Amino acid sequence: MYQTWGKLLFLHWSIPVEKLRPFVPPRLEIDTWNGTAWIGITPFTMWGIRPAFLPAIPGTSSSHELNVRTYVHLNGVPGVWFFSLDANNALAVLGARLFFGLPYYDARMTLAEEGEKVRFTSRRNHSGAPPAELSAAWTRGAGLPEAKPGTLEFFLIERYALYALRRRDIWRARIHHRPWPLRRAALSSFRSTMLASPRLPEPKGEPLLHAQAEPLEVEIWSPKKV
Repeated sequence: MYQTWGKLLFLHWSIPVEKLRPFVPPRLEIDTWNGTAWIGITPFTMWGIRPAFLPAIPGTSSSHELNVRTYVHLNGVPGVWFFSLDANNALAVLGARLFFGLPYYDARMTLAEEGEKVRFTSRRNHSGAPPAELSAAWTRGAGLPEAKPGTLEFFLIERYALYALRRRDIWRARIHHRPWPLRRAALSSFRSTMLASPRLPEPKGEPLLHAQAEPLEVEIWSPKKV
């Protein structure tokens, strides 16, 4: 599958591993930086969504998305574990649930951009799902150098696999794109129940922020059981 991602913001908080362990399948090791786990919230938009063998279909090829995540590894392969993914494209939600086994939910979303300022809102409206919402506004700042291996930024951001649980089995999908282009970011407002909704532990302190500097073309491969 091909997608282009844009206007993304990484919000990360450190959190003790033992607080996350009950929420992650036992086969997956929670990845840590200096002994500490991290939890993230990531709003963004995407377009050009299409399978490798088809052109983009108008009305189904774009979506806003909001995901809640942590970082894991299995058999030496680091990746992302998603606690939830909300999107405003019902077909994308259905396809991701069926094909990838990911916990996607329908949501009403808005994204507005004015110069370097971005505002993103999301309110879940998925039938039978617990309510969850987010409202955030941020300003993109100066460009950042490419994250280098061995740094916290690389640990948090340069992830090229996702894991999902399907019928008690762990599946892995590989992701390919060039290294993340990043900018500094500053929050002007933030309100969220995205962590409280699945009863995840609430981290303390202000989040570590990284904004996307420019669009990123992405390839996502078919999931494989591991």
